[in-house]
Amino acid sequence: MARPTLRSLSGLPVEPAPLSRSALVLIDCQETYRSGVMQLEGVEAALEEAGRLLSRARAAGRPVIHIVHEDGPGSLYDTAGETGRIAGAVAPLAGEPVISKTYPSAFLQTGLEAHLKAIGADTLILAGFMTHMCVSSTARAAFNLGFQVTVVASATATRSLPGPDGRSLPASLVHDGALAALSDLFAVVAPSADRIPA
Repeated sequence: MARPTLRSLSGLPVEPAPLSRSALVLIDCQETYRSGVMQLEGVEAALEEAGRLLSRARAAGRPVIHIVHEDGPGSLYDTAGETGRIAGAVAPLAGEPVISKTYPSAFLQTGLEAHLKAIGADTLILAGFMTHMCVSSTARAAFNLGFQVTVVASATATRSLPGPDGRSLPASLVHDGALAALSDLFAVVAPSADRIPA
């Protein structure tokens, strides 16, 4: 039997917030995750799902913010090169802000919080990469700053990692573990985009 989460015990919302009062934040949907050493398990399906969320947000006239990780020329996250470019399926349109970060949290030493406050956005829907790293770090930071947060599980992905005993933890386990930790308190986790109410 599933045990209650800290979120439910604290009386916090356990259902996703509607798109009609949310801002969509797409985190690190960059080409580096589609091939090579950083290729994520399920990345293409996650990008398709993020694209569906993006289309819905645009059609509803909701704010969209794109986050990119920047590590400089020649890096895996070189935003001036191929690896750091935002994937075409979720590429920004003119007028949609693109905020660069250098830490896992999209709030640390960036203008994201100020931008969200300026547009009156206090409810966020998060999608992107990687589930256990920048999505998790951003969701936790958003919660600590007082934002209501929903993470869309099917629009995130990650990779296998070494466990404490040196054995490889499969990407699905890392992904599910990261989402379970978030849903305990920091965010509502929606299994798919179609679970986000209009």
